[in-house]
Amino acid sequence: MTVPLRVGVIGAGVGEMHLAGYSKLPRVEIAALAGLDDDRVRRVAAEYRVPQTFREYTDLLAAPNIDAVSVCLPNALHLPVTVAALKAGKHVLVEKPLARTAIEGRAMVEAARAHDRILMISFNHRYRGDVQWVKQYIESGALGRIYYAKAHWMRRAGIPRLGSWFVNKEQAGGGPLVDLGVHILDIAMYLMGEPRATAVSANTYAEFGPRGQKNWDMRNEASTERMPYEVEDLATAFVRLEGGATLLLEASWATHSTAGDDFGVTLYGTEGGVELMVRNYTHENTVRVFHDVAGAPTDTAPKIRKQGGHDAVVERFVAAVLDGAPQVPSAEDGLRRAEIIDACYRSAAEGHEVAV
Repeated sequence: MTVPLRVGVIGAGVGEMHLAGYSKLPRVEIAALAGLDDDRVRRVAAEYRVPQTFREYTDLLAAPNIDAVSVCLPNALHLPVTVAALKAGKHVLVEKPLARTAIEGRAMVEAARAHDRILMISFNHRYRGDVQWVKQYIESGALGRIYYAKAHWMRRAGIPRLGSWFVNKEQAGGGPLVDLGVHILDIAMYLMGEPRATAVSANTYAEFGPRGQKNWDMRNEASTERMPYEVEDLATAFVRLEGGATLLLEASWATHSTAGDDFGVTLYGTEGGVELMVRNYTHENTVRVFHDVAGAPTDTAPKIRKQGGHDAVVERFVAAVLDGAPQVPSAEDGLRRAEIIDACYRSAAEGHEVAV
């Protein structure tokens, strides 16, 4: 590829975060933005000085001056829009989850290979400063062998928008497990060194959404008549991993609990342990390390600087396209997460453990 890399963004919601990342990179030229919300598109395009705007993504893909795109759309559109972009010769960075199902995700991965284009997924929380610090600490050998982990993303009252595509099974593919759980599943598997999942025992619950309770955005309350609540508001899963390790996974939009909007991972190793606890998206005092010093149990709280987010993923995507840098997070990472989530929903539906 030649500099500058000319990029387009499809979707002006989360797509605004991608534009913010691209705007910081000197080797990138922002070429176009597509979206159906005319007012938002005009506002975002003006803020980031986007020279071309389109309502239809097909028109953006037909533009001759675009090398790569970010796909920032509802989950049901990830497959068709990504495949169309790859066929049009564009490199693609797609928002999480990769797709609604592993079958759709596999089709996207195969399309990227068939058209010799880069396909990456935006697991933006993986590049938080605290997650990266924990990764380095694990790679130093300080934890020994990690044999058990717990991962959660829990909200007390955080159903995204009642009546929107988020709560429609066909549009979203699932509830908080797809929306939030995929983030924390990615962090856990990344920190543990990508062990292969072999089996899952899971359950899902919908106790608040069907009653119109615990909505994050009450302004959308009247929209419940447009799309009924069809997904879970709590999912739990016990995941068996190759080599004998196990992972406990929890994801919720709504609970009677102490949770605000909290996520974290706890890792239990033979030589030490680590707890990552993020409350309401804070970046301060999020990590505790557990080990023994001179035979005495000791806790340490490292001070870690804030970094990462969408900016880091966008920067890695650009480096992969321009420099041939590793494609991390890769589409294959997203596909492995989708396979586990598929197994979770299958286990919940059948009422017993299933193979991944």
